[in-house]
Amino acid sequence: MTAEEQAEQTERESLANLASWAQKWFTEQLNETGEGKSVGLGYLRQRGFGDATLTDFAIGYCPDTPWGEDGALAKAAAKAGYQEKWLLSSGLCKKREDGTLYDFYRGRVMFPIRDVTGRFIGFGSRTLKTDKKVPKYVNSPESPLYDKSRALYGIHLARNAIVKADRAILVEGYTDVMAMRQAGVENVVASSGTALTVEQVRLLRRFSKNITMQIGRAHV
Repeated sequence: MTAEEQAEQTERESLANLASWAQKWFTEQLNETGEGKSVGLGYLRQRGFGDATLTDFAIGYCPDTPWGEDGALAKAAAKAGYQEKWLLSSGLCKKREDGTLYDFYRGRVMFPIRDVTGRFIGFGSRTLKTDKKVPKYVNSPESPLYDKSRALYGIHLARNAIVKADRAILVEGYTDVMAMRQAGVENVVASSGTALTVEQVRLLRRFSKNITMQIGRAHV
């Protein structure tokens, strides 16, 4: 490999390691902290999701750290030995003007995004605030690890069911996939709010040539 290719491979590996660690941390915050249980888990229960579904999709929560304080994830990641540059390039943290880091996803339910093998490559998130100025959903930025045009939410769980049914059902959002799988429909994936791309079609075509696209939402 060229030096540039080696650098990109190192970045992919570092981002993948960080994403795997962050997923575990987010899940711990959801299930083992007072804020996670009352706010994050409370929202998910209200939407009807059970433990098995939350486990299957590795759902988590990012604490709503006050703006003036260091991010809870930023501090935990530094303690675990993860470099600041990977926290920034992954989109998990942003830098203030004074150089300190804050958690980009604070106060949000976290939806880990995985590739077809099940490796964690990025995150989607939903705010639980009512402020209309705050985007309801935000995703990880593009990186050597995460390319949203090539990613399909839930593909690692759905691929065998797609082969068996010889059909993929394509929906819009994370909770649509979760709700349908919980209802017993397993050959379902989501484009995560992006327009369907050629790369996503090629990925689905590896498992079936038949695609049904859902109009409307299965779950809000």
